[in-house]
Amino acid sequence: MTHSTASRQARGTHQWLALVIGVVYLLVGIAGFLVTGFSGFVEHDHGQTLLGFAINPLHNIVHLVIGLLGISLWGTSGGARTFGWLLLVGYGAAFVYGLFAVGNPEINFLNINTADNWLHGLSALAGLLIAVWPARARTVEQPGSTETLPRDVR
Repeated sequence: MTHSTASRQARGTHQWLALVIGVVYLLVGIAGFLVTGFSGFVEHDHGQTLLGFAINPLHNIVHLVIGLLGISLWGTSGGARTFGWLLLVGYGAAFVYGLFAVGNPEINFLNINTADNWLHGLSALAGLLIAVWPARARTVEQPGSTETLPRDVR
């Protein structure tokens, strides 16, 4: 019996992390709309929270977009790494923004509280982890030799 080299490829850990983070953010975005509805799009009201995290409809949309990106990019190693870089830059910027926005309703259009800000910082770090996760080694068998190549080499 011969096995095709085009058969299903093993996914890297960074890809699974991208998928999990994408699914979690998608579910949080959907659940957020169950709490906020669609009114008060950029309202700053910490009375609207989901598990202690402040939300508003705009914040929910951001979660949906991040979730959809993770789900759509996880399938390839390069796509997952791109998602990681997007998380790092996007949530890194959100974390810095949150340092100024928390406690300042005039600029806090995403309704960020301290818990959100910590989660954004952790999400940025998760993005860095996904982006730079080491490539897995794989064994490529050719008649008469075995050669180990990085997983991302195709």
